[in-house]
Amino acid sequence: MSDFPLEHVHVEPSEPTEGPAPAVVLLHGRGSNEQDLLQIAREFPSHLHVVSHRAPDRLQGGYTWYDLDLSGGGLHQSQPHAEQFERSRNLVRESIEAAIDEYDLDRDRIGLLGFSQGAITSLALLLDDPDDYAWVVALHGYLAESHAGHRPDGIADKPVFVGAGSMDQVIPASRAERAADRLEELGADVTFRTYEVPHGVGPDELTDAVAFVEEHA
Repeated sequence: MSDFPLEHVHVEPSEPTEGPAPAVVLLHGRGSNEQDLLQIAREFPSHLHVVSHRAPDRLQGGYTWYDLDLSGGGLHQSQPHAEQFERSRNLVRESIEAAIDEYDLDRDRIGLLGFSQGAITSLALLLDDPDDYAWVVALHGYLAESHAGHRPDGIADKPVFVGAGSMDQVIPASRAERAADRLEELGADVTFRTYEVPHGVGPDELTDAVAFVEEHA
């Protein structure tokens, strides 16, 4: 058994393929756990491995990827705690490497799907190492200030789906839209959608996210 830095759940594809197979890596939101996004993943194509990671730090019965830096003026201006954010991204990278070895995953066909903190982490990972991820779905997140100026090679034409909620009181849709705009400026192939939902994934958003994964996975 490989050494996984993060606790995780692995779901094998119902239609296994010969040789290395594609996978989606799930990153949950603040205060949740590795079970939270599995209900979304059940809708994904049957050839995909699903690897859902648990954030490293406990929080209110769940787990968190990092504390919030509120020095900018409150929740709607919050940013990830810099050191914890970097630590968590490193843990995700190491855990993906372990999953590639353990489950015979195709490293050229690894997608990320994150919600809230998981979406923020996913977008940062993409800008850290665009060549490591085939596509990204970021639901109700934003682009951290630490990465707003990144101009990485390999981002051109990268498929990215950004979903937001018009009634989201935690991460306003405007923050997600700014992330989508920045990724478009960098040349990514961005799909941005806003839904009449609060801080959660509604039916229409789920349908669109699944269609995106079916197209690119």
